[in-house]
Amino acid sequence: MGVPGRGGSAVRAVGAKGGRGPSGAALGVATACLGFFLIMLDSTVVNVAAPVIGDEVGGGISGIQWVINAYVLVFASSLLTSGAVADRIGAVRALGGGLALFAAASLACALAPSLPWLVAARAVQGLGAALILPSSLSLVRESAEDGAARARRITLWAMSGGVAVSAGPVVGGVLTSGLGWQAVFWVNLPLCALGLALRRAPASPPRPAPLDLAGQAAAVVALASLTYAIVEDGPLSRWALPVFGLAAAGFVLAEIRAPHPVVPATLARSARALTAVGTGFVMNASFFGIVFVFTVYFQQFQDHGPLVTGLMFVPLTALTLVGNLIAGKLMASLGTWRVLALSQGVEALGCLALLAAGPGAPPALVLLCFLPIGLGAGATSPPMTTALLDAVDPAHAGAAGGLLGVMRQVGGLLGVAVFGAVISGLGVTSGARLALALCLTMLAVSAALAHVQARRHPVREGGDG
Repeated sequence: MGVPGRGGSAVRAVGAKGGRGPSGAALGVATACLGFFLIMLDSTVVNVAAPVIGDEVGGGISGIQWVINAYVLVFASSLLTSGAVADRIGAVRALGGGLALFAAASLACALAPSLPWLVAARAVQGLGAALILPSSLSLVRESAEDGAARARRITLWAMSGGVAVSAGPVVGGVLTSGLGWQAVFWVNLPLCALGLALRRAPASPPRPAPLDLAGQAAAVVALASLTYAIVEDGPLSRWALPVFGLAAAGFVLAEIRAPHPVVPATLARSARALTAVGTGFVMNASFFGIVFVFTVYFQQFQDHGPLVTGLMFVPLTALTLVGNLIAGKLMASLGTWRVLALSQGVEALGCLALLAAGPGAPPALVLLCFLPIGLGAGATSPPMTTALLDAVDPAHAGAAGGLLGVMRQVGGLLGVAVFGAVISGLGVTSGARLALALCLTMLAVSAALAHVQARRHPVREGGDG
């Protein structure tokens, strides 16, 4: 799905040379956008197929959650190091390695004969995605020094993810209904091949970026144990929370003692940066938590197939692309932080409307309530990313992109895990109501924090705020 006239003009603005073809900067941005498109497509295309996967390979609700969460878990925890890796070896090399690994893991997913095999392959796929995300953002950051030009290219980058999120449910429904669930992984292979073919941009310069392996290991253990405690119900889950507590404390201690922590001190001390990455957590927790809950609701409670389920999400996901475009235009006049606060307020209104209507409302009303949720979520991404990059030194762009990616993926991980546990314990209808109430609360708090930053950083003449 595309927007007539928008994509081509934006790519040309990145830097055509005398009309003889795209410059290295343009090629780098195009490759970065394709990489982001790929990993965002996987976040929604697999969700729609997950109930069918659960029926065929077993596992019930917890099995469905692990198919989704194995990818997100490794994705989120590995981003702590992959941002530094992108800075250390150069964004172009990191992106190429991520694409190759993602392709190999997608092939393993498509050929998976059992749930454990599929979950393991999804974990490797998450490792590839972790290399792709910060390196793609670094390529966009390196393509322009001018703030206005950088904001336009970030909008283009975010829009590529919006297109993927919009297309994902329908693509997942069509592929699963027509060719089986394996097709949602086969589709990644030509996209990865295209990304590797485009990867002819000049190699970005490596920067000194020491790795904090102790912090990385502690983060993996902490996220894995927390996810297990939420998803599973058994004797081992009782030990998972104490393990999480110890690992989380170990991560904090490692960061304090590390000479080069995975979270640079300048990021940890920046209120603007922390607000931006916190917004990323709330954005993904609410959006992907809602998608998961209503995927289960449509397929298991209302007995719709994957194709109809995918079509039901079109109003939600298509509006994310519209939100990307609107936010890109509004930032120049209203300022980054005002747009960020406004976008989350719109999404919160959608959650409030859906909570009032109830998940059992007529389908047309549910789809109508989806509109502001999708619009607000889509409009959040460009100002959130711009606010973060404006708050950090260019030398830390990879680490900042990695940290934002971590918080977004942890949000998605916990949104699916917590909301899945809620609907398992309370039932789909009551669980959906509680999930929506949690989303509403998170979005209201996050919008208020963005509003505080908007008052501290008003719009500058002719620029951003």
